[in-house]
Amino acid sequence: MAVVVASAGCTLPAFAPRTDGEENRAAPVGGEPDWRPCPEIPRELAGRTAPDMRYDCATIAVPRNWAAPPAPGASPTAGASALPGTGETFGISLLRARSTRQRDRIGSLVINPGGPGGSGVDTAVYLSFPANLGGLPERVTERFDIVGFDPRGVARSSPVKCISDGDLDATFGADPDPVDQAAFDGLVALNQRIGAACGAKYGAQLPLYATVQAARDMDAVRAAVGDEKLTYLGYSYGTLLGATYAQLYPRNVRAFVLDGAIDPEQDYIAGSESQAKGFERAFDTFTRWCAADTGSCPIAPDARRALTDALAKAEVSPVRGADGRTATPGWIFYAVISSLYSEAQWPQLAQALDRLAAGDPQGVFRLADAYAGRDADGDYSNLFDANLAVNCADTEDRPDVARVRALQSQWRQRYPLFGPALAVGLLSCTTWPARPDPYPTGPATGAPPILVVGTTGDPATPYEQTPKLAAMLGVGQVLTWEGEGHTAYPQTSCITTAVDAYLIGLTVPPAGQRCPAR
Repeated sequence: MAVVVASAGCTLPAFAPRTDGEENRAAPVGGEPDWRPCPEIPRELAGRTAPDMRYDCATIAVPRNWAAPPAPGASPTAGASALPGTGETFGISLLRARSTRQRDRIGSLVINPGGPGGSGVDTAVYLSFPANLGGLPERVTERFDIVGFDPRGVARSSPVKCISDGDLDATFGADPDPVDQAAFDGLVALNQRIGAACGAKYGAQLPLYATVQAARDMDAVRAAVGDEKLTYLGYSYGTLLGATYAQLYPRNVRAFVLDGAIDPEQDYIAGSESQAKGFERAFDTFTRWCAADTGSCPIAPDARRALTDALAKAEVSPVRGADGRTATPGWIFYAVISSLYSEAQWPQLAQALDRLAAGDPQGVFRLADAYAGRDADGDYSNLFDANLAVNCADTEDRPDVARVRALQSQWRQRYPLFGPALAVGLLSCTTWPARPDPYPTGPATGAPPILVVGTTGDPATPYEQTPKLAAMLGVGQVLTWEGEGHTAYPQTSCITTAVDAYLIGLTVPPAGQRCPAR
């Protein structure tokens, strides 16, 4: 369970069923939500409900386009007449986990797990379990309702689904560094096909999945749970969503924890290069662990050599798995990416690469499928459909194909394992058939202190972005974890104590506080 919670807090799969039509049962725009018991969701996700927890669900309607947004600092949710947009709506799915031991209730703690594309509903379920299973501390669940929401386009909230399972298989299985021009052109064509399919299905609606729209939906969530001010825990991309909200509604902020910070002021290319650097650094740390703990790492002493050998062999003779797939370099690459999100998964990666060398690719497929949101039948969640729709709606600086090809070569020299793939990944928005709707960048003037948490060994949102987000907001206070993996709370007692004190009592940690890895 602890690993599942860590996964749900970043870009790993949301484990969300594909459910259309939720908006048909939604409360009217600006109306009171109709909460209904939903214990079936934790039973589906975790096999049971958490002890002493009650689960209720609701769906609220929000305008598809907040075309006439209120002035910053004003609430758009005073009633239906005060809301912009009188046309079509999206349904936003909510889950509320409330402890039967609740006392001195403060309000709701609203959760976003990141992605973009991760399910906040699912994450709220995982975080509702006891701390020893990776959930939130009891002192938090006794004071707050834990509320997860699936942002527009994600999982149960009017989900975007426009990429075929076959095209997703092709994407994840493709060579992460296609040196041959024909192979590179094939990836360009694949991305063009995906973009065309999404454009054909959603057309002019595609810009509506932008972060700036979802941030306005969050204020509708705040009103729906009955809180005058919002208390929020955002992981990874959820830090960008939270930062956008804080700029739009600074006076509606009570306490924000932004864990795994994204720098909103970096451009699309700089963000990808930052990740290439972060994953390269994380793999170096994994390699040192492997050499030092040979009993847990069967590919010791040189994990980097073991991986490069596996990739080279897969280029010419990939191993076939029981389901008929072959363990191409792409599947191996995503198994590595998946494992670097959590230090707890390092032994699994070492075992998977060792078994692959012996002719068994199942461990590689398990790790890669966890990242991709692919089930045993080859069906995908809509995690990456939503991820693509949001990222491309947010992105103004889309590089052309020639620029991507040049970056692939440059980053291969700087970040040999991860640079080429992160460069080639930029193709996903190069041919996207919709205009962008970028989020704002700037200070959250009028907001109280916002806690920005960074992990020094974070591969996906490298630590360098943490102080930059805090500085941009103007009210950011940095809390550092000297650990490994993606996101920090609630992984150690030092981080947990500091964050809990802030959430419950609004006590801001001392400036410059750093928490040890253990």
